[in-house]
Amino acid sequence: MTATIDLDANATTRPLPAVVSAMRETLEVAWGNPSSVHRHGMDARHRVDLARHSVASLFHCRPGEVVFTSGGTESANLAIRGVLDRFRGSQRRILATSRLEHAAVRECAERLARREEAEVAWIPHDETGVVDLQALEALLDERAEEIAIVSLMWANNETGVVSPIAEIGECCRRHGVVFHCDAVQWAGRHRLDWSALPVDLLTASAHKFHGPKGIGVLLTRSGAGFEPLLVGGPQERQRRGGTENVPGIVGLGVAAEAAARSIESGAWNVAARRDRLEQSLLARCAGASINGGSAPRLPNTLNIAFPGLEAEAMLVLLSERGVYASAGAACSSGSLDPSPVLLSMGVPPEAAHGSVRFSLSDETTDAEVDEAIERIAEAHARLSRSMV
Repeated sequence: MTATIDLDANATTRPLPAVVSAMRETLEVAWGNPSSVHRHGMDARHRVDLARHSVASLFHCRPGEVVFTSGGTESANLAIRGVLDRFRGSQRRILATSRLEHAAVRECAERLARREEAEVAWIPHDETGVVDLQALEALLDERAEEIAIVSLMWANNETGVVSPIAEIGECCRRHGVVFHCDAVQWAGRHRLDWSALPVDLLTASAHKFHGPKGIGVLLTRSGAGFEPLLVGGPQERQRRGGTENVPGIVGLGVAAEAAARSIESGAWNVAARRDRLEQSLLARCAGASINGGSAPRLPNTLNIAFPGLEAEAMLVLLSERGVYASAGAACSSGSLDPSPVLLSMGVPPEAAHGSVRFSLSDETTDAEVDEAIERIAEAHARLSRSMV
């Protein structure tokens, strides 16, 4: 049987054995409601508190600044819609964001605009996918008193392009505007010092750094107030109602402790492996090019365009060969639509249709990269022959 090679870490990562073990024990032993005052409830509450401290240690924040959610999508929606609700009735009705954001932010913005619940100011970017700081500065100079929140991602989930978050945050602070950062692809993989970061609200998700799915984090500063989306209980200091997902929170805590060790050791610095994969595929796949290749990128992410080919067909062939990757697009009615992120970057539709994302984890080995190069090159050659 062909050994599988997972190059889809930006979609999710394998839960660590220690995470699975801790979650199983919690389900079997600490199954009480953490809001209950009896022994079972107190045990569950203690485990939630320990996990909260582990997350706070990873992100260099205070435990009280950690809000547990169901994942990155809820965290982003809570930040954006919660701040807009806070300013309801005031002149601050603008959400400033980018067309390159994850769908959790982009589609939230589009829906708010469609329902006339907010005005959306789309911040331009250059052809590499980096936000235009001068345009943001100009927008804030002109309309800061009308802007409720700026929401921009730290690292793009499709291309890996990294934005200048510190500069963006300082710009927002100078103008007194709340700044939310989607850090899902950064948090838990690279150093994040919340105490020194000019960000008011920040989104993270456990399953991107070997934790469980269905649990996420919203870091929040005391001055960045927001209205809860979920009401019906006092949980999370009344910022997110509902009985806590104790097994998920415990798993997140274990993953956070492991992530801190991994960051300290440099395990997530897989740039050399990514670069070898990139250079080899460019050399062996005629016409291939890198989307966002000239911008600063996450060290694990490679988005490569194979013009003339369909990403869906490429992914099927790769899966048959045991290589797992993805395309930044949605399958609809049997056809693969090109990624709106790539199209917004000015990538030609033909290239966007044939773009595939490969993303490595800290568990990806040199041997796996070498084998993946052979399998990807073979799949490309086969598809190219079929197009002649």
